[in-house]
Amino acid sequence: MQAIPRLAISATRGGLGKTTFSIGITAAWRNKGRQIAVFKKGPDFIDAGWLGVAAGRSCYNLDLFMMDQDRIRKSFVEHAAGVDAAIIEGNRGLYDGVDESGSYSTARLSKLLKTPVALIVDGTKASATVAAVVLGLQQYDADVAIGGIILNNVSSGRHENVIRKAIAGSSGLPVFGAVPKQRHGEFPERHMGLTPFHEHPEVEQAIQASAAIAEQYLDLDAIWEMACTAPEIESLRNEQSELPPEGKRVVIGVVRDKAFQFYYPDNLEELERHGAVLKEINALKDGLLPDDIDALYIGGGFPETQAAELAANGGFCASVRNAAENGLPIYAECGGLIYLGRSLTAEGKRYAMAAVLPLDFILEKRPQAHGYTVLETGRNSPFLGSGVGIRGHEFHYSRVSNLDALPPMAYHVARGSGIDGKNDGIVYKNVLASYTHLHAVGTPEWAPAMVKRAEEHHARKHRA
Repeated sequence: MQAIPRLAISATRGGLGKTTFSIGITAAWRNKGRQIAVFKKGPDFIDAGWLGVAAGRSCYNLDLFMMDQDRIRKSFVEHAAGVDAAIIEGNRGLYDGVDESGSYSTARLSKLLKTPVALIVDGTKASATVAAVVLGLQQYDADVAIGGIILNNVSSGRHENVIRKAIAGSSGLPVFGAVPKQRHGEFPERHMGLTPFHEHPEVEQAIQASAAIAEQYLDLDAIWEMACTAPEIESLRNEQSELPPEGKRVVIGVVRDKAFQFYYPDNLEELERHGAVLKEINALKDGLLPDDIDALYIGGGFPETQAAELAANGGFCASVRNAAENGLPIYAECGGLIYLGRSLTAEGKRYAMAAVLPLDFILEKRPQAHGYTVLETGRNSPFLGSGVGIRGHEFHYSRVSNLDALPPMAYHVARGSGIDGKNDGIVYKNVLASYTHLHAVGTPEWAPAMVKRAEEHHARKHRA
C-alpha cells in the first residue's frame, strides 16, 4: 500500500475552468518546491500537454472506457510513485459519462482511485441555488468523496458571502475559494479546445498566470490538507522484462514537431518497455528519414496549421514514400493518416502530402467525428492479429474525399465513424493509418506488435 496525497478536480459542467485550476494549483505547489504528478481523465491530448508543462513531467491519461480498472490503478500508482502529491483533472461534469448512469465519469474514476474531489461550481446569476446544486451532487452518490468547493464567476462581497453561508448550512462542505470572472483568458481556444502549448507564444507566462489566480483566490493549504486525507492505495507489481543492450535494440522513429504532437506518454514508454529505442524526427525541418530506423510512428496533431511547410519539405515526403515502398513498418493516427495521403485541402487551398496512400483529405468547418470508438481487427491488419478488440478515440475535422478509391482496411468499426463509417485503418504494405487514437495501456497488444514488426524489418535489412 502507498500513501499518495491526491485530488481530482471536477465541475458541475464543462467550460468552468478545470484546466485553468488544475494547471494553477499544480504550478503554485511546484513553485513551493513540491513535485506533483499530473493525470488527465479521458482521452484529451491538449489539456494533458499543458498539465505536463505545468508539472515539469509527463501527464498521463486515465480513461475508464479505453482501459480496464486494474490497468488504470497500475498506471496511476506507477506514475505517482515518489511525488509529493497527484492531481487528476476530470472532464465534463462530475457525473457525466457516455450514458445516463454516468459510466466512465470522473466520479467513477475518483471512486476507483479513492480520491477526494475539489468541485468547481458556477456562481453566475445565482446565490443560494448554488448550495442546492452542491447538496444534490453530494447526495447523488454518497460514495463520491467531494472534499470541498471552488466557486467560479462570483462577485466579491454580498454575492460571495451568501453562497458561502448557504453551502455551509446545507452540505457542510468547505469552500476553498471564490474566483471572480476573468476578463482575459490566458488559454486561447480553437476548434478542438485549448491551443496546444507548442503553439502558444508565452507558455510559462500563461502557466504562471493560472498559478497567480490559484495563489490569490484559493486556500491552497486547505486543498493540500484535503489531498492528504486520501487513503492508502494498493501498489501493483510492474513486470519488467530484461532488455537487450541499447545498441542491439530496434530503433523506432517518432515524428514530433508542431504538426504532430499528440502522443500518449504511455504509448512511447510501452514501445521502450518492449525493446525499442525511440528517435525523434521533425517532418517540417528534417531533409530525409534517418537510415537507421526500423519502424516509424506518426501521431496526431494539426497538420492543417503546418500544411504549407509540410508540403514544402518535398524531400522528406519523398523519403517517407520510398521507405513505405521498401517495406518500412509505419503506424499513423489521425494527423499522421492525413500526412500519408496525397493531399490536404484546407480553406480552399490544396497541399501535397507524402502520397504513400491514394487518399485526398478535405478539412471541414465542423467535426466529422468525435467520440469513443470500438474496433475489431480483421485479416488485413499488419500489426495486430485478426479478432483483437480495440477501444479508442477519434476527433477530427477532416474527411476522405475519394472514398471510392479506398485500399483494404484493418479495422471493422462497431462504434464510431472511422474512415468510411464502417471501417478504419488503411493498409498498404507494412503501413497502417487510422483516424482512431488507441492507448497502449488499453490495447496492450499494440506495443509488442509494433516492436516485433520493427525487429522483422531490421532482420530483413541486414539479410539484404
